[in-house]
Amino acid sequence: MSVRDLIPWGRDRSPGVRGGETLDPILSLHRDVNRLFDDFFGGFGVRLPAAGFGGPGWPQTDVAETDREYRVTAELPGLEEKDIDLTFQDGVLTLKGEKKVEHGGEGARYSERYHGRFQRSISLGPDVEEDKVSASFRNGVLTVVLPKSPEAETRVKRIAINGR
Repeated sequence: MSVRDLIPWGRDRSPGVRGGETLDPILSLHRDVNRLFDDFFGGFGVRLPAAGFGGPGWPQTDVAETDREYRVTAELPGLEEKDIDLTFQDGVLTLKGEKKVEHGGEGARYSERYHGRFQRSISLGPDVEEDKVSASFRNGVLTVVLPKSPEAETRVKRIAINGR
C-alpha cells in the first residue's frame, strides 16, 4: 500500500461522494465536526473565522484612492439593493445587510453558503464631500464613489526625509 492510497483525494481524484453520501469516513467525520462547531457557536451569535466568503471581513472590499476621490467596491453575491444599508458619517462608510437563508433542495445534508447579517465599516477621513457621495449596484457588486473636497489636497503636508 502506498501513501497515496491513504489520501482521500488528490489531483486526479475527487472526494468519494455518491448521491450526496460521503463514501470516505474521514471526510465524513471532518464535515460532522465542522457542523458541530458551527451549530454550537451559532447559538451564541458568533461565527468561527473562515477563509473567503462568509469569513471575517465579509463582504470582501477594495478601497482605491486618487487625488479626487475614494472608490469602494464590495462583492455581495446573491443580494439585491433592498438587502443593503449604506451610510457615511464622521468619515466612516458603513455597509450593512442581510443575506437570507435559502433552503437547499429536498435531501440537502449541509450547506457551505453564507447567510445572516453582516457589517463592514471603512474609515476614509473627513475630507469627503458627503453631499456628493454616490453608489451603484450591478451584478452583485456595490461601487461607492466618495469625492474629496477641493481643500483636501491643500491640507496635505509633504514631509522631507533626511538620510542622517
